[in-house]
Amino acid sequence: MKMFVISDSSDTITGFRLAGIEGKYIEEGQEVLEEIERLRKIEETGIIIITESLAEKVKNEIGRMKLSKDYPVILEVPDRHGSIRPKDFLTRYIKEAIGVKI
Repeated sequence: MKMFVISDSSDTITGFRLAGIEGKYIEEGQEVLEEIERLRKIEETGIIIITESLAEKVKNEIGRMKLSKDYPVILEVPDRHGSIRPKDFLTRYIKEAIGVKI
């Protein structure tokens, strides 16, 4: 299983390449979707890592892909500038999902 990173930050690409993970620098939303389709056709692709800021540009499409069984795992990560999500994102997500405040 191979991992691949898609980012709009060259620093993020460099960091992942140092860890042995190939990547591609992309700025436009349509290019992201085309690259994901290309990676999906490569049988060894198991995880696609995408920066949060880039994933935000194609939020609806990424959401559908995550729910589909035909796609590899798509993981959103913050870039070197930090997360764009609020600090209490995880606790709010859990509360919405199961109705329990932690």
